[in-house]
Amino acid sequence: MESVSKIRRWVLVEGRSIRSVARATGLSRNTIKKYLKDENPPSYQRHAPPVRHKLCNGFDLRLQELFDQDSRRPRRERRTAQKLYEQLVAEGYTGSYSPVQRFVRELKRAGACSGDAFIPLHFAAGDALQFDWSEERVVLGGVEQKVKVAHFRLCHSRKPFVIAYPGEAQEMVLDAFVQALSFYGGVPRRVIIDNPKTMVTYVSRSKERIFHPRFLALMNHWEPLKIPQNPA
Repeated sequence: MESVSKIRRWVLVEGRSIRSVARATGLSRNTIKKYLKDENPPSYQRHAPPVRHKLCNGFDLRLQELFDQDSRRPRRERRTAQKLYEQLVAEGYTGSYSPVQRFVRELKRAGACSGDAFIPLHFAAGDALQFDWSEERVVLGGVEQKVKVAHFRLCHSRKPFVIAYPGEAQEMVLDAFVQALSFYGGVPRRVIIDNPKTMVTYVSRSKERIFHPRFLALMNHWEPLKIPQNPA
């Protein structure tokens, strides 16, 4: 569609006739007259909300049931909206994917607003110490290098301790614990560790861990240092 400003310029400035402009643009003369009266082109006005197809024949209840089943499963085992749609199709659903997607989205929003997912944590003084690694980049002697930083934090006071190493070798892990416990001046009742590969030699099917002898020696020296069987 020709712009309104161009049509107005042709007629009002250059003096072209409405008939010639109609032939050049393919617009009706009535439309051109409207453009000359109002520089804003007529726009489409929706008189009714769009019609969205809904789940029918009881499939909305079935989808609700499937969604409730997934909500009780571990997050990794929950099905996506596409998988739920495929399940409904296998059970006879002949509609499109869009209603299923909208229904699942509304269920997720309702669950997010329920406020039942947040559980505050409380730790007593001296109860637990958190430990984890991070990867950072530093400049040493004018050269940018990658280092590993050991992070410790007391769960009750949130007091942190960090120390950097060139890697995550076992001797560096042991030294990091010695430095951290010396800094805190005491030993917590337990330590929360994420993925302690350098400290564990074997994990059984029941998740029971067999620790490396060198780390066991550290634990025996720094009584009562305890590592949970299921680290967070």
